[in-house]
Amino acid sequence: MAAKELREFSLEEVAQWVVIDGKVYDLTRFKDLHPGGISVLIDEEVAGKDATDTFYGLHRHEVLERPQYKRLQVGTIKGQKSVMFDRKIGELSQVPYAEPTWLSPGYHSPYYSDNHRQFQKAVRRFIDEVVYPDAQAREEDGKRPSQVVFDKMAEMNLHAMRLGPGKHLKGRVLMGGIVKPEELIITQELVRCGARGYGDGMLGGEVIGLPPVLNFGSPELQARIVPDILAGKKFICLAISEAAAGSDVMGLQTTAVLSEDGKEWIINGTKKWITNGTFTVGCRTDDGLTAILVERGPGVETRQIKTSYSAAAGTAYITFDNVRVPVGNTLGEVGGGIFVILSNFNHERWVMCCSSARAQRSLIEECLKWAAQRKAFGKPLTSQPVIRAKIAGMIERTESVQSWLENITYQMKHMSYKQQSQKLAGPIAFLKSYSTRCAQDTARDAVQIFGGRGVTKTGMGKFVEHVGRSFPSSSRRAEDVLADLGVRQAIRAMPKNARL
Repeated sequence: MAAKELREFSLEEVAQWVVIDGKVYDLTRFKDLHPGGISVLIDEEVAGKDATDTFYGLHRHEVLERPQYKRLQVGTIKGQKSVMFDRKIGELSQVPYAEPTWLSPGYHSPYYSDNHRQFQKAVRRFIDEVVYPDAQAREEDGKRPSQVVFDKMAEMNLHAMRLGPGKHLKGRVLMGGIVKPEELIITQELVRCGARGYGDGMLGGEVIGLPPVLNFGSPELQARIVPDILAGKKFICLAISEAAAGSDVMGLQTTAVLSEDGKEWIINGTKKWITNGTFTVGCRTDDGLTAILVERGPGVETRQIKTSYSAAAGTAYITFDNVRVPVGNTLGEVGGGIFVILSNFNHERWVMCCSSARAQRSLIEECLKWAAQRKAFGKPLTSQPVIRAKIAGMIERTESVQSWLENITYQMKHMSYKQQSQKLAGPIAFLKSYSTRCAQDTARDAVQIFGGRGVTKTGMGKFVEHVGRSFPSSSRRAEDVLADLGVRQAIRAMPKNARL
C-alpha cells in the first residue's frame, strides 16, 4: 500500500484542526468519539492551535502511534519538525537515571565489559521487538504469554540463558553467537516491559523450578525433562508454598508414600500461589522432607487463583490426589529435600532483587518524564520542592540497590555453589529485605507524584499503577524474617574472642 501523502499547512489554515508536535490532525470525524468528550477538543486553547503541551499533559506519546489515531494526521506545519518520541526500539533511554551507571555515557564500571554491552544491546532489541508488544497485550487481556514468543526466545536460547552459567548451555548458540550471556542483564531487560505478571508467566517458574532438576536430578531425568523446557514447549515451577504452612518449609503437609513395590511415590496434598506447569514439589516422607519432580497427569488438578497483580502469571492452586510418580523423579536423596529447597533460595531471592532494582529505575524514568511535562499552577511539577525531594529519594534508593546487587552478583560469579550457601545467604537475604522496602517506598512516592493517574490502570500512570500493585508484594513480616536470617548468620560467624 502506498504511503499517505502529507501536505504542509500554515497555522491559519488549521483553525478547525489540532497541531501536536508539528503534525496536523483533522479531528472532525473523531470529536464525537473522543473518550474525554468534545469540550476538550473545541476549547479555544486547543482547536486550531498548537496543543502539544495540552496533549502531553493528558496522554502518553504511544497514543499518537496507534493506527486508529495515526491516520487522523493530514499534514505537517511549515518549518517545524517533530521532536517528541517515546521509547526507541533497542535504544538506551536518555532520561537521567533511567539506565544503570554501566550503561550511561561517560561512566565506568569494574564489573562490565564490552561483551556485556554488546549482549545487552542485542537482548534489548529482541525484547523491544518481540516481547514488549505481547506483554502489553497479555497484561490487558489476562491471557498467558503467546507461544510464538516462547518459540522465538527458544531460538535465541534465552530460556537457557535465564538460568545463568552451567552445563545446560554447552553446545548452544547463544543470542545469535554472543557467547557470554549475563543472567542479571536478561532479567532486568525483561522487567523493562513493565508487566510483572507476564514476566512470571514467561517461564518465570523455570528460573526457580528447574535448577533443582539440573543440580539434583538423575541424568536420565534431566535428559527427558530439560530439553523441552528450554525449548519453551513445557513449563516448570517450584511448588513449595501451602495454604496452611505458607513458605514454612518444615511445616509442609503434602505427603509422599512409597508404593508397595517401591517403584513409585504416591503423593497427596495441595500447593498454593504456584506459577506455571510441571512441578518441583516439596513433600513430607517417612525420612523427612523429600523433593520430587511431579509431571501433569492423573490426580493432578490445577485451578487459577485471582490475584491483584496479574492474571497473565497463571498463579494456581494445585491438588495432588493419589498422584503416582516414578521414584526416578526424586531430586537428591530421600529425606534430603530441605537441602535441595534451601540451596535454591539464594538464586530465587537474587532474581527478585534484579527485578526490583530495574522496576524502581523504570519508576524514576516515568516520574521524571511526567514531572517535566505536567504543569500545575502554570509551572511544571519539577518546580515543586516536594516533588524534587520525592524523586531524590527514589534515585538514592534505586542506585543503592543496584550497587549492592552488582557487588553480590560479582561474588556469586566467583564462588562455588557451596561457598555461596555459606557466605552469601545472609547478604542476599539482607538485599532482598532492603530492595523490597525500597520498592514499596519508591512505588508509594511514584503514585503520589502521579496522583489519581497513579492508581489508574490505563493512560499516563499505567506503569506506575502496575508496579505499585505488583512489585511491593512481600509483607513487612517477610522482610523481618529475611533480615533476621542475615543477622543470625552474622552472629554464628562472630569470633569467640572478639571484645570491645
